[in-house]
Amino acid sequence: MEVEDLARRLRKRDEKALREVILRLTPLVATIIYNVSGGELTREDIEEVTSDVFITLWNNTDKIVPEKLKGYVCCIAKTRAINKLKTVKSKNIVDIDDYDPEDDFSISEHTEHQDLNRELRELIDTLPTIDREIMIRYYYYYQTTSRIAEVMKLNPETVKSKLRRTREKLKAKLLERGYGV
Repeated sequence: MEVEDLARRLRKRDEKALREVILRLTPLVATIIYNVSGGELTREDIEEVTSDVFITLWNNTDKIVPEKLKGYVCCIAKTRAINKLKTVKSKNIVDIDDYDPEDDFSISEHTEHQDLNRELRELIDTLPTIDREIMIRYYYYYQTTSRIAEVMKLNPETVKSKLRRTREKLKAKLLERGYGV
């Protein structure tokens, strides 16, 4: 069964579709969580976050776009992993003398960062398919260049050079648009 069909069934609150999505996407979700955490989360934490991802998906079936189910699940996984990392790290007590107010983002910096991310996503959408897939796998799914090469049946050096060239193109386009990157 196609992922799009599963997504349509999920929107209708079909529990069998949820079980199938969990079965298919758990390895991907767990990999994203592990990669985002940089190995800082325990196995139990990863299992907990993975469960949270699918609970979130089930609780938000109305937001599912069938063609974008996999990406939506990956975004949830990344966000949940980052939140879990914050929780784990916040358990460490910080000495008040170590606090530096210069480290805080201002509202304007945050807004600029959001604008830059939006612009970057738009530019990535205009890339040739192979370059776009490599960028998404590397920067959003946190796959290594060797893993990307294996999955896409490319030479690892080709993946590295495509990443480098695409970054250069994106940087040039962002500079043209007034972003200092």
